[in-house]
Amino acid sequence: MIESDLKERIRRGDQILGVIASAGTTKSQLETMLGADDYDFVSVDTQHSPFNEERLVEFCGIAAEVGIPVQLRIKHTRHTYLIGNLLDLGPALIEVPQVETVETAQEAVDYFYYAQFGMRSWGGAARYGVQGREDRLEYAEWWNNTGVLWAQIESLHAITRATQLALPGVDCLSWGPADLSFNREANPDHPLQTDDDCINYTLKVLEGTGTRLVVRSYEHNLRSRYSDMGVTVLMERPKA
Repeated sequence: MIESDLKERIRRGDQILGVIASAGTTKSQLETMLGADDYDFVSVDTQHSPFNEERLVEFCGIAAEVGIPVQLRIKHTRHTYLIGNLLDLGPALIEVPQVETVETAQEAVDYFYYAQFGMRSWGGAARYGVQGREDRLEYAEWWNNTGVLWAQIESLHAITRATQLALPGVDCLSWGPADLSFNREANPDHPLQTDDDCINYTLKVLEGTGTRLVVRSYEHNLRSRYSDMGVTVLMERPKA
């Protein structure tokens, strides 16, 4: 079943849980993974992993069969112009890594959404949810109300400009703790000294924007810790 209200659930602050997989995950492995908990999406990373377009199409087809949308972190910040092409392969959620500027966030919005909100090009038989919505205007409207766009903030510069990056159409800002640690180490006198400082700051400034913070908690036993802080979207490794 296509999950068409995920975007609305994220925006209103429902608890959302994603599970991390690879594009090489088989259907039986995915079914086992999803049977272990109540997941809302499955995440695939290409930034730090090999990427094959044909395999992504195949995996997104498998995910559609079992009723789970696919979140894709793209290869590089400067590849935002390719977002529309990647969406044509079947993902429902896109994450752009290392977003530092409003210009990058705006380019992501432009290529993620169809007109009249964005400028994504029309086409692609493997697109998420296109079956039964082949009419151009019908699908474009449906997609613009369904697809989920994330910008990953991985530096103090990005965190302190979170409200500027939370443009209309950017549903989430996602956490990049490893690269952020490098940046904090390079700025030892910055008032945001810890991961928790940065998370709490970001949650505070995003209040009222409609944009949510995503945290890769990885471990199941950290759910309540981050939920208690106010994080509403979490990503975890699959349960053993």
